[in-house]
Amino acid sequence: MKELLKRPIARWVVGVGFISGLAAAWYLISPLFITNEVDDAFPMAASALVPDNMTPAEVEAERVKETDSPSVETTDAMPADTPTVLATGPFMDADNFHKGSGTATLYSLADGSNVVRLEEFEVTNGPDLHVLLSTSDDPAADLGEYLDLGSLKGNVGNQNYDIPADVDVSLYRSVIIYCDPFHVLFASALLSF
Repeated sequence: MKELLKRPIARWVVGVGFISGLAAAWYLISPLFITNEVDDAFPMAASALVPDNMTPAEVEAERVKETDSPSVETTDAMPADTPTVLATGPFMDADNFHKGSGTATLYSLADGSNVVRLEEFEVTNGPDLHVLLSTSDDPAADLGEYLDLGSLKGNVGNQNYDIPADVDVSLYRSVIIYCDPFHVLFASALLSF
């Protein structure tokens, strides 16, 4: 073996192997020590632009004045602009090492779209975590059929995940945090409709 390591190509191969091993170890272990915090605004939250020549207090006073004496009268019903809760559930740990807490809520928005919102959310970090919407009532035993909503934005904080428009959300029973490369469940929330 010592004779083999004296050759330049062998040293190069061992060096590349060692560096690759270090990179793989960092990829697998580093998420355990890194916290990624996200704070998405609630979907479709109302926000007003404040003109440069006005203060926020002046804008609010103008809004109140217009509300008290509207210049246009209408008989049409106002559209429902508040999101509707379709289902909700608390996150549970997958095991003693993979822990999760917070709430998953499925909302129907005023524009007809649906979104999953994670609130007061925290999960053990890991490599390449994804948010899944699943048909399973027991994700620890079986993932069931699922829809991948994308990579987890952060392991801590409030976050939103859009659901494609053509999806029948009534089929789904749980929200799952799942490690894609290792096929490991990190946390799940059973949804109550």
